[in-house]
Amino acid sequence: MSKRIRASGAVVLREKHGRQEVLLVHRQAYDDWTLPKGKGLPDELAPVTAVREVREETGVVVQLGLRLHSIRYTVGGGNLKTVDYWRARPIAQFYHPPDQEVDINRWVPVDEARGMLTYADEVPVLEQALDAPQTTPLLLVRHAKAMLRKNWSGDDQCRRLSGRGRRQAVQLIPLLEAYGVSRLVSSPAVRCTETLAPYCHYRDLDIETLELLTEEEGTRDPDGVVAATREAISGLNEPTAVCGHRPVLPAMQTGMGIKPRPMVVAEALVLHRDRKGRTVELEILKPKA
Repeated sequence: MSKRIRASGAVVLREKHGRQEVLLVHRQAYDDWTLPKGKGLPDELAPVTAVREVREETGVVVQLGLRLHSIRYTVGGGNLKTVDYWRARPIAQFYHPPDQEVDINRWVPVDEARGMLTYADEVPVLEQALDAPQTTPLLLVRHAKAMLRKNWSGDDQCRRLSGRGRRQAVQLIPLLEAYGVSRLVSSPAVRCTETLAPYCHYRDLDIETLELLTEEEGTRDPDGVVAATREAISGLNEPTAVCGHRPVLPAMQTGMGIKPRPMVVAEALVLHRDRKGRTVELEILKPKA
């Protein structure tokens, strides 16, 4: 029986000496030149796979930008393989010795890369990355799984995450890192700040709290939530994650300029916003835990 295989990769672009270059890899087993990519690990979200695979194959650490087209093709055994791609930029590079999978990684001028790529279906992905606008990611996160209200006797604002919720919060670390999140905004409720806390400590960041994003205030004054959300992301110029509660999320989504939609616990929406604050791409990322 055939199975579906998921993989992720990136079109990593840089500017050098006034020209654009793209990162390519040579795989000695196939004698081909391709965009860096690879299969996901169990319980790994696709954007996290893309960042990990680029680093493992090339030694380049990247920050993801706009989601690009996916490529689908059949591999051995009649299995269907889907590769998801993101535009990315390098933020660090470490020496990567040749190994059995990738023996060469090279920055190639894009004009040369068009003819160098072995597989024709990767060329349109490169072209899409080159034509894509510059964007800033904005992540909207529903807080991770909290303890049940019936099992909590204290102030609801202080209700904490469950064991599952704490695992979900830890799994957010590589996801937020993949998009280079450097600003955190949250409801002051403990279940929201605990959702962002592992990443906050990992990156040594502060969490900005907004009282209007609490479940109590938000349900009482949804128009205030819309206004507070708009103000919080006005002039957005750095990757930002905002965490909120289920009843308040529709107003937060309206404030972000997108159509409200339900979100499960620890789900993240990634809004790729252009310089005018318009969302040009929306990713929906459900938790694996």
